[in-house]
Amino acid sequence: QVQLVESGGGLVQAGGSLRLSCAASGIRFSIKAIGWYRQAPGKQRELVAALDSRTTTTYADSVKGRFTISRDNAKNTVYLQMSALKPEDTAVYYCNAGQTWLTVLAGNFASWGQGTQVTVSS
Repeated sequence: QVQLVESGGGLVQAGGSLRLSCAASGIRFSIKAIGWYRQAPGKQRELVAALDSRTTTTYADSVKGRFTISRDNAKNTVYLQMSALKPEDTAVYYCNAGQTWLTVLAGNFASWGQGTQVTVSS
């Protein structure tokens, strides 16, 4: 059974940093494409960053230059380093893993974890 557990969220002031973690069991992150997504109140879930099974990454325009996605295959964990946080980054952040790059880019998953709340105060 695949389980993804997000952690690392919290309350931070604008300009601050947080590192989110996504720990996986039941799958090997090293062979998957991984995505970090977020959903703010009243808004649709959106892709924030994605990493394929090698080194290809993509970022939403709103986070380019501020967020970095990375993977630790030994720990089967994916990270999202967030810097220069803004109030508009406030959302619940989720991770998910897909068999294909397109799946991750589209965010078409049948199930999601509980996510981790990130709140950025101004």
